[in-house]
Amino acid sequence: MLNYLWAGMILAGIIFGAFNGKMQDITNAALDSSKEAVTLCITMIGVMAFWTGIMEIASRAGIIQAASRKMRPLLRFLFPNLPEGHKAGEHISTNFIANFLGLGWAATPAGLKAMEELGKLEEERRNNKISNLGRKRGVASNEMCTFLIINISSLQLIPVNVIAYRSQYGSVNPAGIIGAGIAATAVSTGVAVIFCKLMDRKKESTRNRKNFL
Repeated sequence: MLNYLWAGMILAGIIFGAFNGKMQDITNAALDSSKEAVTLCITMIGVMAFWTGIMEIASRAGIIQAASRKMRPLLRFLFPNLPEGHKAGEHISTNFIANFLGLGWAATPAGLKAMEELGKLEEERRNNKISNLGRKRGVASNEMCTFLIINISSLQLIPVNVIAYRSQYGSVNPAGIIGAGIAATAVSTGVAVIFCKLMDRKKESTRNRKNFL
C-alpha cells in the first residue's frame, strides 16, 4: 500500500511540474536529494556502528544482564503471564534499553528475537490443552501485542537518531530536542501501557464469560 502511495505522490509531483514548466527544477532536486541521501546514510552508518558496538560491549560485559534483572518488576507488570526466567524476558529488556537510548537499530535484532521467543511460548500454550481454551491459531498473544505496542511507542531518554539528523542538517543545538523527546515519548508510552492493560482486562473478561457459558 505504501509503495502505491509513494509512487502516486512522485507521479503527481512530476505531472504537476511538467504542466507548470518546472521539470528542470524537478531534475535538479532529484540529483541534489540523491547526493544528500548518500551523505546522510554515511553519517548514520557511523552513528549506528558506534552505538551498536556500545550495546555489544555492554552485553558481553554483563551490563545488559544486570539491567535486565533490575527491570524484572517492570516486566512482571507489563507481561504478568510471561514465565520467570523465560528467554523472551532478556530480549525484551535489551530492546527496551536500546529504545531508551534512542537506538532503533540496536533494538531491532533484540525485538525480533523477543517476538520469536514469544511465538514459541504461545505455541507451547496452544499445545497445552488447559491453556488452549479460547486461543486461536494465527492470533498474536497478549504478550506479543503488548511488546509490539510499547516497542512502537518507544520511550526515549536520548533520541540519538534525531540528534544525528539535526547535527547533519546544521542545527545550532542538536541535543535541544531531548526534553521535548522525553515528554512526547513518555506520553505515548504511558498511553500504550494503559491501552494494553485495558485490552488485556477486556480479553480476560470475555474469555471468562465464554468459559462460564
